[in-house]
Order: sequence, then C-alpha cells, then structure tokens
Amino acid sequence: MTALGLRVGDLVEVLSEDEILATLDEHGQLGGLPFMPEMAKFCGRRLRVQKVANKLCDTMTGSGMRRMRDAVHLVDARCDGSGHGGCQTECSLYWKEAWLKRADPATAPAQPPAPVSSGRLLPILEINSRREPAPDGEERFRCQATQLLEAAPERLPLRNLGQYVEDVKVGNTSSAAAARTVFFFLFNRYQRLSKKFPRPLRVKGGMEWGFVAPGPNTKTPTGTLALQPGELVRIKSRDEIVATLDAGRRNRGLGFEEEMARFCGRTARVRTRVDRCIDETTGQMLQMKNPCIVLDDVVCMGVYKANCPREILSFWREIWLERIDEPETVKG
Repeated sequence: MTALGLRVGDLVEVLSEDEILATLDEHGQLGGLPFMPEMAKFCGRRLRVQKVANKLCDTMTGSGMRRMRDAVHLVDARCDGSGHGGCQTECSLYWKEAWLKRADPATAPAQPPAPVSSGRLLPILEINSRREPAPDGEERFRCQATQLLEAAPERLPLRNLGQYVEDVKVGNTSSAAAARTVFFFLFNRYQRLSKKFPRPLRVKGGMEWGFVAPGPNTKTPTGTLALQPGELVRIKSRDEIVATLDAGRRNRGLGFEEEMARFCGRTARVRTRVDRCIDETTGQMLQMKNPCIVLDDVVCMGVYKANCPREILSFWREIWLERIDEPETVKG
C-alpha cells in the first residue's frame, strides 16, 4: 500500500506550485523523479487515481520489472510534450504522493479551478528539462521516461508473489487477472527452459504466451494509408502482421509484441500520427521517417508484463491497419 493508502478511483488534489517546489531538489526531482513543465497546469486540480504506480517495466535496458514507490498515475494526465520539444509519446505522468493530498468528493468544485502560477516553479522545471547537448550539438532532453531507472533503481523479480497481491489490494487488477499473470510467468519460464529440450517437448517452438513469431523478411515492407485522427481502422490479424516483420519482430525498426497482438482484429479510431519522440536512453529527439499511428484506448495493459501499470500507448505501422467504413446510422 502507498503512504497515503491510495487506491484506484480515489480522488486527490495536486498541490500548489510553491508546495511542490518545496519538495524538489536542485534538479527539479524528488527521489530521482522529475516534476516536469507539462505537470504544472495540473496544480490545484482534482483528479482520480488511474493506477497505483507500484512498479514499471524497464523499456531502456530490458532488465525486467522495477519497483516504484509512493507514486500513482492519474486519470487524463498524460504528458503533452509541450516542455520537451513536442514529443508525441504521451506518457502517463508519474505523481509522487508528496505532490498530492486526498480530496473529499463531497466538497469537489463543480468546475476545475483556473491555474494559478507563482512564477517560481516553471522556470526551474524548464531549465531541468534539458540535458547537456550531444557531441554534435543536438539538443537532448530530461523527462520522467529518461530518468525512470534512477527513480526506480530496485529490481522486482517476477517470482516475487507479493507484488501480485499488492496489485489486487490497490485495485490495479482483479484477483483472476493476477492469477493469470502468475500463470503466464510460469508458462514463459517453461518455454525458455524448453529450448534445451527435444523439439516434441516444446510448445509452439518455445515462444512466449501470445505467440508472436519472428517474421520472414530481411527488408520489411511498408504501406501508406495517410490515416488521420478520427478515422476508423481495424487492426489486422496476428499472422498478417507477422508477415511484415523481420527476424527481430520489427517493421522498419518498430517492434510488434505479444501485448499488441491482443488487439488484433479489433476496431479503433486513430488518435494521432506520431513522427517525433524522445529516445529514453539518449534523451535525443527521434524524427521518424515513417510516421506511426496511435489508436484511441489501445495501450499496453501489462497482461504479459506482470500487470505493469504504465499503460504505454502502442505505436502501429499503417501496414498493420486497414481503413474501414463508418457504420451506418440507424434511422428511427
């Protein structure tokens, strides 16, 4: 449980700028986690807990799960990239509990308060949102995503069963989903070991649950639909997408994995086109030659990732999607 005892659905209020400033070090961080310029607009607002940020998957070095302490994700609080060169990743922001206080739903204002700025916080955050330039002079950024290994230095082994009990207690997942996650862990462990066994003892060649096979391509194909926000698409089948991948399960450098395969065959609306995002490892802004598509309500739910609560937006190649017609409106 968290220091405030927060659970999914609890109502909290973000502290004022001056109160938050008092918690930060000279780098604009608390416990290695930056408070970013994009977060200042939420000061004084009341929001509900989306997920308790008790852990995260390491997407930088692939070290596995990391323990995060005293932090939550809030509903409708994603980074808009305005303080970081227009990055379009839209990460779910981390909120340390020291930046929040419990709010009484009975006294919640009908309208969110207008933002009030003391003028002291934002300049400090803007300075600390930049790192030393790259050797070639290219601008580099510091954000929560680039600092996550500093903010969560403790590894959390998948075999630590206490984490799944905690997931249920705080409301991040159900008991059935937690049990399913343990099953996936045990199954995938067997799959890794089975690669040493004779082939007849392997399940689907030793692939992890979700069964995304390596692709057949050396040079991967591309496709262009010129999709725009609001358009309706269907995600192609897993086999159709695998046919566009290379041996590393990538298409033009973009990976396709088991968490994404869960959405195959579903329809969704285009949220945005993404052509720039910050490299978590270097802090440099990546300019995509082939824009990616982000879909509404299609995020990594951590089903195969120990119930990781980050809810990262999935990036899709247009060749993995197909435009579909809008359903006809039934006339009364």
